[in-house]
Order: sequence, then structure tokens, then C-alpha cells
Amino acid sequence: MRSTDEMMKLILEVANLDERIRAVGMNGSRTNPNVPKDQFQDYDIVYVVKDMDSFIQDPSWIDLFGKRIVMQTPEAIELIPPLDDGRFAYLMLFEDGNRIDLTLVPKSMADSWNGGDALAIVLLDKDQQLPILPPSTDQAYWVQPPTQKLFDDCCNECWWVATYVAKGLWRGEMTYAYDHLSIVREMLIQMMNWKIGIQTQFSLSTGKNGKYLKRFLSKEEWKRFSETYPRLEDHEIWTSLFVLLEEFATYADEVASTFHYTQHVVETNKVLSYLEAVQRDCYA
Repeated sequence: MRSTDEMMKLILEVANLDERIRAVGMNGSRTNPNVPKDQFQDYDIVYVVKDMDSFIQDPSWIDLFGKRIVMQTPEAIELIPPLDDGRFAYLMLFEDGNRIDLTLVPKSMADSWNGGDALAIVLLDKDQQLPILPPSTDQAYWVQPPTQKLFDDCCNECWWVATYVAKGLWRGEMTYAYDHLSIVREMLIQMMNWKIGIQTQFSLSTGKNGKYLKRFLSKEEWKRFSETYPRLEDHEIWTSLFVLLEEFATYADEVASTFHYTQHVVETNKVLSYLEAVQRDCYA
């Protein structure tokens, strides 16, 4: 596997040797000092270019980065509609395990090359055209304290979607039930984030999909959270649903207590009674 130094040298060499490439920037996890370094980190690179169509029409230039296992070009995909924001990306996984997410940005968009992302640094600027950026920081991704409305919305979404899980289980629609269980879990993760924010004075991020949650949970808390990921079996999904809701209620109580927010306890109890009735009817 090519080292970080080798990859960075290559990325800059390609840019220096091609006069169409006028600047190079980097964003993502490699610019975040709070993210652990490992071999799976992408190189999130931006090339600010002139004559952008020439790059797209003849993509052979990307072969300079090495032999690929697989590549995706999001702006050329019909399955997932592209953003159509003037950029063009090549997401490349190479045979040595390195990955470059390379985005082309036309020179006319040089002032906004980083899309407003504060996790960004300039690596090369041939024309001194890129704006001066403040030091890279992930502060924009830190957990933020909830308002009463956000707290209420999170609670409502959790308890409302839980009824869809029950409906799917009663009908024997396992994938429908499982997918809605995932939405309920998203609300639990949101409530957990707020609790962690309280504990850390809202000074950090728990990462995409809560990938750093485990760092902030006790062994018992993590064990309970892991129980919310069942197999595609009706009885396991029922068990996970009630674990989810119990955990959600616990975290919601703590968050509400901290911010002195009100909760709709009566509504919560009614939903629980409804779910228990549907469960009994499933096995009657």
C-alpha cells in the first residue's frame, strides 16, 4: 500500500504537470485533527480546473493515479440523481487499497471550491486565486443543544414511527418493519447525541451514523444499544423495538431534565399500550 507521503506527492505531481489544473484543495477526515488516522481514510481532493469538459470527455488522465478496483462517477449516474452543481467527481478505490475521492471544480467556482466546508486546506494554488481559509476545524459538525421544538419533534418521530414497525410485524412484512425500526433507532441516536453533548459541553462530534458513540458509552449502555440491531425475525424485531423505546425514554428523560423541557408522557404510554396490544394479537 502506498504511504500517505507517496499519495500526497502523486496528487500534487499530477496537478503540477497538467496546466489545466490551477489549484488543489483537500477536505474530509484527513484535515480533521480529531479523527484517528488509519489506512481506510479517503483522500478527499479537489482540483480547480480550466477547460473542465476536456477532463470529462477523456477520462484516461485518471489512470495516472494507479490501477483501480472500482470507480464511481456520481454525476454520471441515473440511479441516484446527481446534484448538478457544476462539479464532477471520480470516486476511486485502487488495487493497493488507497482511495481518492477526486472532485473537479471549474475555475469560475474557485471562490467556493470547498463548498463552505470548514474542514478544508489549500495544497496548491498556482494563480493565488483561492480564498484564504481559517484553520481546519470540525466545529460545524459538533452536537448542538436541542430546542424544545427539536426535542419534541425527535420524540414524536420516535413514537410515531414505532407504530409502523408494529404494523409491519403484524402483517409479516419483515423488511418494512426492519426499515422503520432503523428510523426509530436514528431518533435514539439523536437523543444519545444530545446526552453526550451535555456531558461534553457540546464540544465534539459523534461522527457520521454515530460511529464514535461507543467511546462515550459504558459497557452496559453499549450492550443495550447493540440489542437494537436484530436479525430479520419477527420476535427479535419486537424485542429490539421495546429495547429501543425503553432506551429512548431513558435518554429523553435525562435530556428533558437538563433543559427543563416538557414531555408528552401520556402519549408515550398510549403508544406503548398500542404496541403491546398489536404484539399480543400477532401471536394470538
